[in-house]
Amino acid sequence: MKDYVQEIRQLVGSRPLILTGSCVLLVDEQGRLLLNHRTDNGFWGLPGGIMEPGESLEETARREIWEEAGITVRELQLLDVYSGPEFFYTYPNGDQVHSVTAAYLATEYTGELKADQTETSEVRFFARNELPADREIAPPMLPVIRAYLKTIAWRQPR
Repeated sequence: MKDYVQEIRQLVGSRPLILTGSCVLLVDEQGRLLLNHRTDNGFWGLPGGIMEPGESLEETARREIWEEAGITVRELQLLDVYSGPEFFYTYPNGDQVHSVTAAYLATEYTGELKADQTETSEVRFFARNELPADREIAPPMLPVIRAYLKTIAWRQPR
C-alpha cells in the first residue's frame, strides 16, 4: 500500500487525500484493549491502516493487525464507520489525510503479540484505567476509542 500512496503523493504532494481504511478494537478476556505505539508519529493507536486496491474493509483489518501485531483475529464485528473533521490529520512530514475508517471489534485471536518494529514499536493490552492520556493517542483514533468506551460503560452494570 505504501507504494500506492507514494505514487499518489508524487502527483499531489502533501495535499489532503481521502483514504479509506480499517482498524481493530481487540479486547481480551479481561476486557483490556490492544493498542500499538506507532513509529511514524509516536502516538498510541489501534491496529489498522489504509485499504489496498482490491481489498475489502474486513481484509484490511485482518491484514493490518497481522502486520502490526503479529496475530490473527477470529470473528470481526463491524462497530461503525467514522469520518468527518476529527479524522483529518497532518503527519509529521506534512502529508495530509481525511480518513474514512471502518472500526471492527474482535475478542479472540491466535498467535503471539509482536510489534513489527517498522510501523509499530510496541503492542500491548491496556485496562480501561491504564489507557494512555488523550494527548498520547493518535488524534484520528481518539473518537473511535471514546465511542467504544462509552458503549462498554453503558453495557456494564452499576
